[in-house]
Amino acid sequence: MSQKKILYLLSGLLIFINCNNFSYENQEIKNDYPIQSINIRDVNLTDNFWLPLIHKIQKKTIRYAIDKCKEEGRIDNFLIAGGKMEGKVKGFMPFDDSDVYKIIEGASYSLVSSPNPELEELIDKLIDIIRIGQEDDGYLTTWRTIDPAKPPAEWVIVTEGKRWEYLHMSHELYNAGHLYEAASQHYKATGKSNFLDIALLNADLMVETFGDEINQIKDVPGHQIIETGLIKLYRLTGRKNYLKLAKYFLDKRGEPRKHKLYGGPNYSQDHAPVIEQNEVVGHAVRALYMYAAMTDIAALKKDAQYLKAVNNLWDNMVNKKIYITGGLGAKHKEESFGENYELPNLTAYNETCASIGSVYWNHRLFNLTKETKYFDVIERTLYNGLISGLSIDGTNFFYPNALESDGVFKFNKGSCTRKGWFDCSCCPTNLIRFLPSIPELIYSQKEDHIYANLYMSNETKFKVHDKNFKLIQNADMPWKGDVGFKFSNEDEIQFTLNLRIPYWARNEVIHGSLYSYVNKINSKIKLKINGDYITPVIDDNFIIINRIWKNNDKIEISFPMEVRSVRSNPMVRSNIGKLSLERGPIVYAFEEIDNFKKMDNLAFSAFGPFETKSEPELLNGVNSIYVNDYKAIPYFSWSNRGVGKMKVWVDHLE
Repeated sequence: MSQKKILYLLSGLLIFINCNNFSYENQEIKNDYPIQSINIRDVNLTDNFWLPLIHKIQKKTIRYAIDKCKEEGRIDNFLIAGGKMEGKVKGFMPFDDSDVYKIIEGASYSLVSSPNPELEELIDKLIDIIRIGQEDDGYLTTWRTIDPAKPPAEWVIVTEGKRWEYLHMSHELYNAGHLYEAASQHYKATGKSNFLDIALLNADLMVETFGDEINQIKDVPGHQIIETGLIKLYRLTGRKNYLKLAKYFLDKRGEPRKHKLYGGPNYSQDHAPVIEQNEVVGHAVRALYMYAAMTDIAALKKDAQYLKAVNNLWDNMVNKKIYITGGLGAKHKEESFGENYELPNLTAYNETCASIGSVYWNHRLFNLTKETKYFDVIERTLYNGLISGLSIDGTNFFYPNALESDGVFKFNKGSCTRKGWFDCSCCPTNLIRFLPSIPELIYSQKEDHIYANLYMSNETKFKVHDKNFKLIQNADMPWKGDVGFKFSNEDEIQFTLNLRIPYWARNEVIHGSLYSYVNKINSKIKLKINGDYITPVIDDNFIIINRIWKNNDKIEISFPMEVRSVRSNPMVRSNIGKLSLERGPIVYAFEEIDNFKKMDNLAFSAFGPFETKSEPELLNGVNSIYVNDYKAIPYFSWSNRGVGKMKVWVDHLE
């Protein structure tokens, strides 16, 4: 064992022994996002919609995924790489290591909302196994360590059998990126550094290996994500070389003559320098991870060119390439964005991972600008095109998320309903890593301004002017528009509470011109403070309340929640003459099982009449919409009752 690895192991032991006295987060990062998310350890989620989902992830999905990873040898690979087990590379993909990392990340987050000593012990054991597979200098991609000349996938080309060969498809840097992401979030969620130490040793190797210096590799990752991972490590440690390398990888993109990337320049976002890109193109997941990293650079470096680029890219996406569900990536071919306004329904791709990437990117944009349009996209995506990827039982998954099904076209990797697993299982494990982190999205803070971004029941600790207090939120989203807040604090505190007005309560489907409501609502937002009705002060789509807050102060707010008809920009040819239905943040779908023998004749007027019914026994409890003897259910819940037809966009009955 090398001296460097011994030192890391010793430092990790010391940190473990003195965990209450050491924190990587003691590092002060200047010029970061002006708005910061509340630490997940300060958020106690109590919500009736999201908390059961996190429980399901913890109790069923995580354990199911671990069993699948064991079955396919993804965990054994670390032991084989470390010489603790004999055998050849197991599994099908060069990025199988990353699935184990994502499971640990999600499991760690879930422990915050749902403590589970047994699961915590299991996570620590998995981390110990990962450490075994790491080489002395920090290198960690198991298939290369086991047999660098025999990759698990035939499309990874090997000529010399060495590290970093065929970098654009070897996924060595992709594995590293997910390692850094998972280790950073594991540390934030648990306070433990055992996983982080492994990541830092690997990151130091990357800093030594890649760059413009003599004897360094001058190349870029095939699949982006190492960039955001390196930046997260920078935030925890203050090590500027991590940030430097992340920007290096971004800056070197757009030079296709100097490197080869899979799928061509457009597919890999290599067609132009990142600061010159203004249209979202290529593989959607790769692109969204890259845009998130670009936004990090815009924030940390105060880089005007990066900021201009991400603004242009976002405008193109929301005006021309986003689905009503928040889904992104129109084409099965190359898992890519389509042309402007190319948004087919039956053949929509909308990879679950792309929805997750969109949330990550939009969250960063909000923390940079405090513009509500970004949380509008987040909310739409969360409740529709993201959680649709997971079945009610927690063990079946959509990889693509279509907006129409004929019950025949096998859109989901060979199936026309959800599947239990995939040879490429990035989406199941990405759901695991993301969903338990949702409490981080609820609030943000900038000095004495607190932003309530999402409405879900919780109890959260804050600190303003060196004074601590607790804010208790009660909500029944997405079914009701009533939200309550109660303050619990010993001292009187003056600060500004900013309550986001959701898009659906202000007659705006999504920023831009791609979608619009046909039936506008005239109902007003109702606001009460300590039982008295108050005329809301509204600025930039926030209700602004600045006052001296006292213990037991209460806020009650009621957002109008009516059924809405949505139409597309006529440039979207697939939706001409069609409408979709929404209520609150929920997009609805018509499923054949509820509309037997009527699916081919579906049509309704933009003005209904509509009837909303609470159905506690249906699909774990949903609100359904009835119109013209047709029944619509929340889109996220479709395909849980067998194979059949489904439509989101339905003929407009004039």
